[in-house]
Amino acid sequence: MCAAATCSTRLLPNADWPETETIGGWWNRQNNPEIDLVGADRDPVAGRVHFVGSIKWLENQPFGPREYDTLVRDMLAVPGTEQDTPTVAVSRCGIADGLPLTAHWTPDDLVRAWT
Repeated sequence: MCAAATCSTRLLPNADWPETETIGGWWNRQNNPEIDLVGADRDPVAGRVHFVGSIKWLENQPFGPREYDTLVRDMLAVPGTEQDTPTVAVSRCGIADGLPLTAHWTPDDLVRAWT
């Protein structure tokens, strides 16, 4: 599990996802698609997927429309997801305006998870 996913696990469960007990990633044998964050009710096999997300740790570019479109396109490959499964992002440089993400976390959010 990546460091951002580990920190995200420390942020949850919360009021938005009170039943989210685990966060991991998902990919197929070809590593395409690869979903960085899958929030679920249990591990190793989820009974219910609560959200899917992407981590972009670029120095000078926020999580933008291209990254969002890729996430939405690829998320249906994850067993247990549907068209209305909430989407989230973790980004070093913020989130572009107007993206219909359910939640996003910044480096400050991840650091606070450890304090």
